[in-house]
Amino acid sequence: MDNSTKIRTIKPTDLRGILEYVPMFRGHVFVIAMDGSIVADENFANVLTDIAVMRSLNINVVLVHGVGVQIKALSKERKIPITDAYGEGPTDRKTLELAIEAVGKVSLQIVEGLTLNALRCAITNAVRVTPVGIVKGVDQQLTGKVEKIDLDFLRKLIAEGVIPVVTPIACDREGRSLRVNSDLLAAELAVRLQASKLIYLTPQPGLVVNGEPLMNVPVEKLEEILQKNSKAIDERLRSKARYAARTLESGTPRAHILDGRIFGGLLTEIFDKVGLGTMIHANDYQQIRPARKRDIQGIYNITKNAVKSEALKLRTRQQIERDIETFFVYEIDESIIGLASLTRLSPSVAELGSVYVQPFYHGRGVGKKLVEYASLEAAKRGYKKLVALSTQAYSFFEQATGFHGGGEKLLSKERQAELNKSGRKSRVLYKDLAGAKPKRKK
Repeated sequence: MDNSTKIRTIKPTDLRGILEYVPMFRGHVFVIAMDGSIVADENFANVLTDIAVMRSLNINVVLVHGVGVQIKALSKERKIPITDAYGEGPTDRKTLELAIEAVGKVSLQIVEGLTLNALRCAITNAVRVTPVGIVKGVDQQLTGKVEKIDLDFLRKLIAEGVIPVVTPIACDREGRSLRVNSDLLAAELAVRLQASKLIYLTPQPGLVVNGEPLMNVPVEKLEEILQKNSKAIDERLRSKARYAARTLESGTPRAHILDGRIFGGLLTEIFDKVGLGTMIHANDYQQIRPARKRDIQGIYNITKNAVKSEALKLRTRQQIERDIETFFVYEIDESIIGLASLTRLSPSVAELGSVYVQPFYHGRGVGKKLVEYASLEAAKRGYKKLVALSTQAYSFFEQATGFHGGGEKLLSKERQAELNKSGRKSRVLYKDLAGAKPKRKK
């Protein structure tokens, strides 16, 4: 099976979903770092076409490229040994000379491709570097680190619709060239330009940990892996993982690691709710919040689909609008992927209803978090017991969230009559709320 059939790419029918993201990203800066292997791949032209689409939607792009594969190829061809191909270790004079040659060829290839897509670009000297020096007793020789970035220069280019192209060879104060790791460059640019996204295009399916690619990773989890078991991360991805975590700590909301060899992969990762690579997210990525009026249509669409499988009872749009203040939603990247509601049955009993998680996110703990949130919220409001009615998910309520059978006696007469009339034959479960506080008297 080739790369083009491994994942679901965007189809014309997904355009409505794409349009949801356009206002969100318009005018934002995305820093895209391409490994040298992606520039050398047959899909490279398609990556540049994806970038052209992004620019047509007024998304600003800064391009950073690597040359690791190209340096290794030159080393083999000319039988010249190198100290480090990726700018992560020492760079001797011969390695630097090969890197400079590789950068020239790759930069020209990028300029030609962007020109073919009617995009303006500029190879810049906006990054000034300084030698890394001695690390753990080892002289890094001609390897550099970022000292200063001319932000005014880059912002002027961006404002004029020009794509800055940043190479992994940069100059120090005296105009001497040093080799810089492209992952580091991209991270520094993302932070200082206050980019919305840092995107690494690699020949990997995403962030691979213990041989398995991850889809969504909280930055706290990534930092834990890096600190306790960094070798669980594929060797060629450790640098990207480290700099992605550092970038998010410095305020960049999202970092992505994805396979740049996939046709349409860049657009799929950005505009599809599922994506195809790994998204590393800060604390605000996953959140449960009260529903708002603008969520009404989204809640209606989700519940309508759930009704087809009889997972939820039918609610009209008018009913949802009427009861919108009872709903709360689980949101990922401003898309609702789960929901629930909390309503009053009596002064001491609340009902948890409409618990539903979109199928793709099943098995990821979203439903449990929704129930836990509802339990805490109900206790905070002074309720002592929480009731849930279910036809299909009663085992989930019992095993995962501490509910028990026998909650019928807690239903009001009106609610019991409504249940009987529906014919759904739902099981009635309940749980005692720990730490329930009596409501303050007005």
